[in-house]
Amino acid sequence: MKATEVPEIAGAYLFEPTPYADERGFFCRTFDADVVRSVGLDPHAFVQDSLSRSVRGVLRGLHLRSGAGEAKLVRCSYGRIFDVVVDLRPDSPTYLGRAFFELSGETQTTLYIPAGCAHGFQALTETADTSYRIDRPHDPAEDVTIAFDDPELAIGWPLPVTSMSRRDREAPSLAEVLKHMER
Repeated sequence: MKATEVPEIAGAYLFEPTPYADERGFFCRTFDADVVRSVGLDPHAFVQDSLSRSVRGVLRGLHLRSGAGEAKLVRCSYGRIFDVVVDLRPDSPTYLGRAFFELSGETQTTLYIPAGCAHGFQALTETADTSYRIDRPHDPAEDVTIAFDDPELAIGWPLPVTSMSRRDREAPSLAEVLKHMER
């Protein structure tokens, strides 16, 4: 497994496993504490694992947490997703930077997203399972959502949106969220 920095988002990393494939399929390590530690992250900091299943065209996000934020490892364990990260840390050298990825069950690549970054994705396949490893227990009172179609972000989602939560559909603009976060 190798770790690669994401230049558009300071402190973000891609963890790419080396699958062993044969006639049975493949086997690969999806988490390696030593590799995580080698880029300065504490592998024991992650306290919660979650999984979402989405159908083609479903859009989830853009989400982040207020307060101390939330760092997470995200991996598409089955299918394919278009994944988006937006850096909303005012002191970051990549503030307002955006990065786009295609994560898939074929590669099992994991994306580390630092606390203070917004995250969202769209399912590209009929079924897409997305795994999350999060560094704090979830507190719904800290949930923040940004409009997925905010013109300031100009994210080119690859498919028409087939479904999203009410919260995501009614999310405020980036400018509104940033104004509220400054308080």
